[in-house]
Amino acid sequence: MKLASLRHGRDGRLAVVSRDLSRYVLVPGMTMQAALDGWAETAPQLAEVYDLLNAGKADGAHPFDAKECLSPLPRAYQWADGSAYVTHVELVRKARGAEMPPSFWTDPLMYQGGSDSFIGPSDPIACADEAWGIDFEAEVAVVTDDVPYGTRPEDAATHIKLVMLVNDVSLRNLIPNELAKNFGFFQSKPASAFSPVAVTPDELGTAWRDAKLHHPLHVWFNGEKFGEPDAGVDMTFSFAQLIAHAAKTRALCAGTIVGSGTVSNKSGNVGSCCIAERRTLETIADGKPTTPFMKFGDRVRIEMFDAAGKSIFGAIDQHVVKI
Repeated sequence: MKLASLRHGRDGRLAVVSRDLSRYVLVPGMTMQAALDGWAETAPQLAEVYDLLNAGKADGAHPFDAKECLSPLPRAYQWADGSAYVTHVELVRKARGAEMPPSFWTDPLMYQGGSDSFIGPSDPIACADEAWGIDFEAEVAVVTDDVPYGTRPEDAATHIKLVMLVNDVSLRNLIPNELAKNFGFFQSKPASAFSPVAVTPDELGTAWRDAKLHHPLHVWFNGEKFGEPDAGVDMTFSFAQLIAHAAKTRALCAGTIVGSGTVSNKSGNVGSCCIAERRTLETIADGKPTTPFMKFGDRVRIEMFDAAGKSIFGAIDQHVVKI
């Protein structure tokens, strides 16, 4: 099934959205977090509404407009973003002449991002200064139920309840000084945005296997195709492995979001999901980057389609504004 959070206060109003993203039904008195807290009970009830909605038999159905959506979880107890596409990490390090430790291929990278306030999929990316190096990062993410302390990879996939897309906004020119302090990201990682709709893994059919999503992730920058790497290809660590990594020393509560990191393929003919990777490829090929980071007014669109060409999650469609 497909779920969204429509604009209403901080946490939105939960809505069940039709498979073709044309209609929705509100779920009275419930938020996305509340649904996840009681998933064993709420999921079957929501699935009944979803079936009626797709059959055209649901009462109170309304036309769906992605612009009325907050991120599916407008705020979350935890946002843990991995870097599962190690080829992307390898490229970035190569461009600056740094060797990559062998452990990066066996032990996932992960940081804990700010989750107190996400921006909506159609909301602008606000920034004070273009010189900070504004970049988009197109990713896939999953939402879990309660994950016990020490959950193993072979058990972790059962805790994945929803899948969605992410624009993990980065301020590239602030990153070097932050990382030089050996204390991780903070100022360089402003609020992220998620797709209008989150979907249950069963909704993805055979494209969801081995705890990976096997569809190209399409990115347009100022109306021109920027990249379409396949999210299921060259993903070194599955979502099950990422969840197990996050749960190694702690339990994860329902509503935890785990991101894949920037989707990236080894093949050079599928484009990129962030400007930094394109600049890296330019540096490797020509000795210097030529693609600038985002300017005020620039727009990015991120979307994924099923085998029939239908949008699965709706689009993240954002432009940059000066704050």
